[in-house]
Amino acid sequence: MHTNILRTGSVTERSLTVRQSEIGTHFDQLADSRCSWIDRNRYFYEADRAYMRFLIPPGCSVLEIGCGVGDLLAELQPSRGVGIDLSAKMVAIARERYPTYTFVAGNAEDAATYDSIGASFDYIVLSDTIGYFEDCQATFLALRRICTPRTRVVIAYYSRLWEPILTIGEQIGQKMPSVPQNWLSTDDTIALLQLSRFEPIRREWRQLLPKRLLGLGPLLNRYIGTLPGIRRLSLRNYIVARPLLPTERPTSYPSCTVVVPCRNERGNIENVVRRLPNLPGELEILFVEGNSKDGTYEECVHVRDAYKHRDIRIMQQPGKGKGDAVRAGFAAGRGDILLVLDADLSVPPETMPKFYDALVANLGEFINGTRMVYPMANNAMRYLNSLANRAFSYVFSYLLNQRFTDTLCGTKALWRRDYDRIAANRAYFGDFDPFGDFDLIFGASKLNLKIIEMPVRYAERTYGETQISRFSHGWLLLRMVFYAWRRLKAL
Repeated sequence: MHTNILRTGSVTERSLTVRQSEIGTHFDQLADSRCSWIDRNRYFYEADRAYMRFLIPPGCSVLEIGCGVGDLLAELQPSRGVGIDLSAKMVAIARERYPTYTFVAGNAEDAATYDSIGASFDYIVLSDTIGYFEDCQATFLALRRICTPRTRVVIAYYSRLWEPILTIGEQIGQKMPSVPQNWLSTDDTIALLQLSRFEPIRREWRQLLPKRLLGLGPLLNRYIGTLPGIRRLSLRNYIVARPLLPTERPTSYPSCTVVVPCRNERGNIENVVRRLPNLPGELEILFVEGNSKDGTYEECVHVRDAYKHRDIRIMQQPGKGKGDAVRAGFAAGRGDILLVLDADLSVPPETMPKFYDALVANLGEFINGTRMVYPMANNAMRYLNSLANRAFSYVFSYLLNQRFTDTLCGTKALWRRDYDRIAANRAYFGDFDPFGDFDLIFGASKLNLKIIEMPVRYAERTYGETQISRFSHGWLLLRMVFYAWRRLKAL
């Protein structure tokens, strides 16, 4: 369909500055040769689009600003795709190549363009575009008109370190000619986003060598180019940001399901119910019992019958391990918010409202508990466990480009709608996690959710024994590190 969002279907001269008119004319002249330039640098574009597909799942609504001939938009397989470009000739080619999507010749720096579009988008993509904006901050502010709190803005651009190399590439005919542009560093772009009330939530560096060179490029980029320090020398920078929109006081509060995996925790069950505070919305307490040998299931039934004023449900998990229990509980829970509380009560149930409040206030979309901020109770965590936990936190902080101080804290909270998306995309990582923590963390990171850590006090067990084996579970964690590296870095 060829919907003309602007009345004229093209860029009017009076809506453009001299510089913008020059840019439009420049790309009009290159429109017929654009595909041949892409073919000449095929490896670069293939790698770039592969990472864009990692960031943006298929089936979303996507707006691409500076869409060119439409190849990237088509690669993303959006349910609704709209492309805007200054070049009317580029837009004409895009319409012919991809008639399923809507392409518009328009000025992305003009807020009226977005008023004409009307609808919001899941993702807004600016690939190699910010260098041509006359006023980046004004453009970002204009984008807010078509954002919801769940919209993600994805910006891809060249590293400033590569400016001399790319200039030489143009001179020797290896790069498509360009007009003078803004050479913004990633920090410059992040600062402009923050001034425009966007919050960066992901940053990545890719393509240390943007040429195939008989397989050397892919080898170097996969195994060397993602290493700390070295990755900052890469050609390609990516930023994902979310809009910070005003939050209104809710007229009704979302419901919450607190999932409590419990195996051989009979002595803690009543205290879970007794100590768990009420929340502003409806609260469901869901015990997922793991075929205990100490009468935990029977105790859950007893407590449910004794506390009839609370909404308590009990189920037995179909498989083994905490990860299976969490997934079963989340699938069965009725709440708008899903929250995990370990039955050992090492994390106080009294802190659960903090997790709930952080989600409702849109401070984050995935709230991960951390036990490594406040001092722990004596004997709450064995020394080797603490040492290993800190080491794995550093590794996963690198893998996810997100600071984590504690990846193994069992207390986590997220919206059901986001968990459903994680479950739908679970095939990307597979059913690899017996603990349940990493399945959620990796899934949230893959979906570009805003992850924040919630410091909690860590108490010593008063009943039962820890079900963590330092050595066998440590080996599993090492395997997960390698697996995560392959799926997150070695793309």
